[in-house]
Amino acid sequence: MGTTGGRPRRGATIGVALAVLALSAPAATATAASHPSTTAADRTAAASVPTAAHNPWLWQATVGQRPAGPAALVFFTPRTRYFESTGVLVGRDGGYRLIPLRVGEGHGLVSPDGRHYLRPQTGELLDLTTGRQRRAMTDGVSLFDWSPDGRRVLGTRSNDDDVISFGPDNQQLNDPEKPDDLLVVDPYRGTEQVVAAGVFAAHHGAAWSSTGDLVAVAGPPDEPALLAERQRLVVVDPNGGGPRWHLDLGDRRMLAGPAAWHPDNGRIALLAFDGCAGPRCAVEQIEARRWRIEFVDATSGRAVGQPLPLAAGVNSIVGWRGADPVVRHVSGTEADTDRRATLAVLSDGGAREVLVTGPPGSTDLAVPGDLLRRYAFGGPERRPSPFAAPLWCYLALAAPVLLAVVLVLRRVRRRRGSATTPTTTPAPWT
Repeated sequence: MGTTGGRPRRGATIGVALAVLALSAPAATATAASHPSTTAADRTAAASVPTAAHNPWLWQATVGQRPAGPAALVFFTPRTRYFESTGVLVGRDGGYRLIPLRVGEGHGLVSPDGRHYLRPQTGELLDLTTGRQRRAMTDGVSLFDWSPDGRRVLGTRSNDDDVISFGPDNQQLNDPEKPDDLLVVDPYRGTEQVVAAGVFAAHHGAAWSSTGDLVAVAGPPDEPALLAERQRLVVVDPNGGGPRWHLDLGDRRMLAGPAAWHPDNGRIALLAFDGCAGPRCAVEQIEARRWRIEFVDATSGRAVGQPLPLAAGVNSIVGWRGADPVVRHVSGTEADTDRRATLAVLSDGGAREVLVTGPPGSTDLAVPGDLLRRYAFGGPERRPSPFAAPLWCYLALAAPVLLAVVLVLRRVRRRRGSATTPTTTPAPWT
């Protein structure tokens, strides 16, 4: 009986082990496939931006669950298991991972080396190589741009009061609208510095110069300008030198994004349009606007160069190929789920060459600064692996398999037990 009872236990142990190995084998294969041999060709392909990205699987692991290393690309889409805007990391080894966002959280910034993702408002820094997250700065900071050396970040903090207070005679006791602070933040040391850029009711955009010693910032200078959607551009020394010059942009021009400063450091790009301006424009009038890129001299603010026509849907300049801007474009309808984000380079005359295509539903694309500066586009198109799932997914799949193995082995054990039960021969009649 002892021998017979021991064999099923050993069989059960072997069955469980085989089931676990069977479930973990695809994951191991996928992991090996996502870490190819480190030849020079492989490293060159990995350190580039893929030509296209795809929506992740619903069970795709998050960065915190299974880190995938530095980013080659981050896009944002609601087509995930969270059913709301979610960051999706495409690693330099081709792995896809999710960056879950809190309700109402905006899109963050990827560090120039692709190793970190900085969240707006909460000030949390996510290490994409380890999955660990820590508080990097104080709450309430909206983000604009990393410095070229990757050590500082431009941001803004609203100083407005949360509520309006009224006295006993229903008179307003406070003015909730207060000037905002332009900040330079070091997310690694947790320090911040207020930049003396003049009075702004709000900051709508800011960009570093290519050498990192000057900042261009734009936004409405006061509350009437805020209501009328008029902006002012100021160039300022963030290290305490104060404003160099300012230019009123009116209601049809704005700073052209985080890479608005031309690489030669001599020009600043603006997005401008012809058509209806101001808060009272109807949707049809907004869609009918004709857009272009204009340039102003970085030392004086005077208009320079020739405008560059734009297609509708371009919302910022994110990089440069020599003198040609790399722009982010979002096409589609009003519904976010029908949109698609792309990056394209524009040449003289308005010719457009698509560099990166986001998946259906994507609303934003971000590329690390080191890849943008090297113009490292044209990498291989990789698809998300269905086996890059969190541990709980494998456990959920393993549970019914293991249960079935246990039930089968118990049944086999019962049959063997009944077959080896000794029978008693009746004594003959005497």
